[in-house]
Amino acid sequence: MRTVDPGHVSDASGFEGWADAFFAPATEAEVSALLKDASNQSIPVTVLGAGSGLTGARVAQGGWVLSLERFRKLEIGQGAARVGPAITLVELNQAAAAKGQFYAPDPTENTASIGGTIGTNASGSRSFRYGSTRRHVLALRVAMADGTVREFRRGDKVDFDIPTIPLPHTSKYTAGYPLVPGMDWIDLFCGSEGTLGVTLEAELRLLPTPPHLFAGVVFFSTDESALGAVDQWRGIPELRMIEYMDANSLALLRTAYPDIPAAAKAALLIEAEGEDIDAWDARLTESLALTEASWFAAGPADRERFRKLRHTLPEIVNRTMLDRGYMKMGSDFAVPIAKNREMLLWYRERLDRELPGHYVIYGHIGDAHVHVNMLPASDDQMYRAKALMDEFAHQAVKLGGTVSAEHGLGKRKAHFLGWQYAPEHITAMMAVKRRLDPHWILGRGNLFPVPENV
Repeated sequence: MRTVDPGHVSDASGFEGWADAFFAPATEAEVSALLKDASNQSIPVTVLGAGSGLTGARVAQGGWVLSLERFRKLEIGQGAARVGPAITLVELNQAAAAKGQFYAPDPTENTASIGGTIGTNASGSRSFRYGSTRRHVLALRVAMADGTVREFRRGDKVDFDIPTIPLPHTSKYTAGYPLVPGMDWIDLFCGSEGTLGVTLEAELRLLPTPPHLFAGVVFFSTDESALGAVDQWRGIPELRMIEYMDANSLALLRTAYPDIPAAAKAALLIEAEGEDIDAWDARLTESLALTEASWFAAGPADRERFRKLRHTLPEIVNRTMLDRGYMKMGSDFAVPIAKNREMLLWYRERLDRELPGHYVIYGHIGDAHVHVNMLPASDDQMYRAKALMDEFAHQAVKLGGTVSAEHGLGKRKAHFLGWQYAPEHITAMMAVKRRLDPHWILGRGNLFPVPENV
């Protein structure tokens, strides 16, 4: 046991909590014993990720904090890797790249831990082609709430009755448990936000590094041209990434990248496997892109520069809100592909009326999953931003979407779950939780309210 410091009870959103004790065990046996003791005493246990989350899922509200920082196994095989939960995405991909492979899920924050990305079923920009974390997990070694350790492989079915709940009509989602009869254990644990078990080790699928990639930051003089390009390009088989940045996003980025063309009012960050340059020349011309002013990668260094540009945007947002003294207000909603423009129009209409100039819209537009980040500069604007966030969540659900596509809900946004699912569906999820964690010790406060009889 170690002293709890402020970094153990906060996350990247600025959400803060408290804990009675901090543990960083070195072995499975130590984790098992800790969980057994916590279960016998009904002491809440909150598992720490790397701290890059935005929902408060890793932020304890009392009880014990469990860090898996010493679980750092990293073994790269052909087509798969065995990794500990403390390994970061960047560490995994660097090791895989040395053997001509890569791990497909790529959340913007590549310092996120593998355990954390499994907990939220994270995805990122390449989910447009490769899907979320869940699709790439081959096996999980999990410590259950009572301290027992089990290993689940892809294809191992949950061994108790599971009901069906309605899932959103989106290409990705991570809000609650995606319950369906006969589901895999792995699918149940991925996205469960630390509420069902503690990941001790994972086997992850690796893919061969493509020999050629066409990548660029494509600028447009109007937002409509950019959206038109998204519609035209979405069906290109080799396209694996299509990320959007609006005019306000580009304005913020110009503080760090002054070479962004002044005429640009929107941008798309794209990556496609292959090297059919002629086809892309034609597409760029047809889409009315600012081709001569756009940036195209000559190699891996340029692709990394583009990734850093995309990552710099939320960094500036976070720094701005820290300087202003307000908690970050960012959405994680997604809608069906066919509703992409309708949702964007809704966002922009409401934001321009309530918070003109104090927002950015960017993200995974290929999946109809863009992030709205609001930048309030006063108490009144913060109040309006909170009201808008609730309004946007309701609208996403109304359009058949989800209240969380990749970040999860944690504690800060747990109330959104009741806006997506009927009470009986949440009751079904809570029954699964109670079956695996009868004393409700794991991730207490994440996703669900704490039952009175705990």
